[in-house]
Amino acid sequence: MPTSLPPELYYLSNFRTALAWIGERSADLLSDEECTFIAQFAELAWPAQALLVRMIMRQGSHFRASKLQYAEIGDIQAAAQALIQLGWLSDQALLESAEIAALLRKDELLTQLPLPDRRAAQKKTALLEQLLALELPAQPFSSWCPTLDDRLYSLQVGELCDRLRLLFFGNLSQDWSEFVLADLGIYRYEPVAIRPESRGFRCREDVEQYLYLRDQRLRFEAGEPVEELLGSLLDFAPDNPYLQSRHAKLLFRIAQQLEKQDEAERALAVYQRCAHGEARWRQIRVLEKLERHADAHALAQTLRAAPHNDEESQRLERALTRLQRKLGLPAGKRQPAHGECRMELVLERPEHGSVEFAVRDHLHSELAPAHYVENTLLCSLFGLLCWEAIFAPLPGAFFHPFHTGPVDLYSPEFHPRRQALFASCLARLDDEGYQTHIRQRYRDKYATQSPFVFWNLLSEELLEQALACIPAAHLRACFERLLCDLKANRAGMPDLIQFYPAERRYRLIEVKGPGDRLQDNQKRWLAFAAEHGIPVEVCYVSWAEA
Repeated sequence: MPTSLPPELYYLSNFRTALAWIGERSADLLSDEECTFIAQFAELAWPAQALLVRMIMRQGSHFRASKLQYAEIGDIQAAAQALIQLGWLSDQALLESAEIAALLRKDELLTQLPLPDRRAAQKKTALLEQLLALELPAQPFSSWCPTLDDRLYSLQVGELCDRLRLLFFGNLSQDWSEFVLADLGIYRYEPVAIRPESRGFRCREDVEQYLYLRDQRLRFEAGEPVEELLGSLLDFAPDNPYLQSRHAKLLFRIAQQLEKQDEAERALAVYQRCAHGEARWRQIRVLEKLERHADAHALAQTLRAAPHNDEESQRLERALTRLQRKLGLPAGKRQPAHGECRMELVLERPEHGSVEFAVRDHLHSELAPAHYVENTLLCSLFGLLCWEAIFAPLPGAFFHPFHTGPVDLYSPEFHPRRQALFASCLARLDDEGYQTHIRQRYRDKYATQSPFVFWNLLSEELLEQALACIPAAHLRACFERLLCDLKANRAGMPDLIQFYPAERRYRLIEVKGPGDRLQDNQKRWLAFAAEHGIPVEVCYVSWAEA
């Protein structure tokens, strides 16, 4: 077997690289079946290897030989025969009626299958209905289509290769195309020094538990009754934080489904067993639905003493006001609302584009440029200033070359694990050097995948205007707020920013069209801006009468 391959076999080179990576870093996690597959794959002739990888990377598991034409492989039948001998392909797989119908063209359905009505004017869906009504038994392709000059190859190792993909990526949402996109330069990833011990799973049980949770999620999404899922899910107790998060998210979705089905008592029981960040807040709402107002009030008071974040605190204050009124209790002292700086505009209704763009275009001038930025600009500046903290090669944060950001980005431990690194990054804001640093990062990292930097919207002109007009103190305040709760606080920022370069100042503008109201996360950002002296206005738009 050649150690290097010609460029047209890039996909096989990538697959070999992935197998070598798994063998070096996760050998102790492999099952006997997976070890055997890797060993036998290495012994195959490269045409058979290439055909298998081509099939693995395509959708589905059944492939007509006439559709497997690859010039670089050559004799497909010979390559397939080697895979059939290993049991990795089958040319005798049993096909149900729906499967054979999906593989055939309409004219082939009419000529090959025993349909009672063969009128060519019918749609393929009507032909399928006829076929299903016959309730024919499953049979091989050659039995369905005895006169068709073609063969069918069915992949038998799809699930095994999915497990290998899971071991490489640590998830099943990424696939082998990541290699290709990187090779073509479509995606550029930050090179992170990945230690040999860094990997997505610590033991084989983690792998099996991931697959179990995925199976339960797919069953839930397919509409299976939740009572058939909950028994084992409620007793499921992984000790891997990543799996704990996935488990909590699934339980939360199930509880939400029970709420929608008006099964409030069952929903409450699931929420009480769920570690999802919003589960305890939903308990209060369900208790209110059940008219257990005293229980809801007691829980809200307990949670208010140690809220998870600003969002939960905001919801709790609102719930307590509502519950105190229902229970006839004296109203607690409410925090005064920050008065908003209000702007009103009457504009011509645009033929195309959003109300935000209409306001931007109305306010924009050469001396006071306005940009639509919403949640992108401040996040991008944060991502550039703190690049090395975000991509620090901490254990378990990165375990393959195709991460857009650290695995623990939204976990409670993300900032604490990197507190000293972020403090060092934010300390740059104490002198003018931070501007040079951000500019250099922009040039060096341009188009590199990042969870914070929006390269398609962050032009060099916008970057220079922001650095010239936004004070370092305002950047520090915003970045520190982001770090308090990255997932929640990266949303809700004002829509527009307008710069006044001659005066080295700026203003943020939240735009509201007719009938639109401020959302909770937007209210929190407005309150934060008022507290820190950040200039922000809310622009209420009405349309001029025609």
